[in-house]
Amino acid sequence: MTTSHSDTLEALLVATHRLTRLAAQETGSTTPAAVWRTLSILEAEGGMRVGELAASSRISQPAMTKLLRELISDELVYRIADSDDARAWTIAITPKGSRALDSWRTRLAETLEPHFGDLDAADWATLDRAARLLTQHLGHGEAVA
Repeated sequence: MTTSHSDTLEALLVATHRLTRLAAQETGSTTPAAVWRTLSILEAEGGMRVGELAASSRISQPAMTKLLRELISDELVYRIADSDDARAWTIAITPKGSRALDSWRTRLAETLEPHFGDLDAADWATLDRAARLLTQHLGHGEAVA
């Protein structure tokens, strides 16, 4: 049976969503996924206005504004005055936010390791190649939460 490219991409999407969900659940973290997604977007894309960030994170602008209040309070992001519009702000990730995101990603990976303990070197090489292909074709290696 031949698998279409669309079927392969669908299987990949389902597996990666399940993988991320499993890892997040097994860490026991109660931090909302929107936090990590927002930090990932800012790290990959750079500073953004609130509306752009909300659209990229697929949440409403009021929800993003509320989330940003918490992230600013926790010093994970900061506001930069927009030189073109005194009413607007650009949001950027702080070094503390980048460290928190790196730590979260490491924790996710470490949590998943036992699920892949039976893979041999060839399997790991296949996963490594797939990860590199995804990074190459998506254009951003860090926009993952």
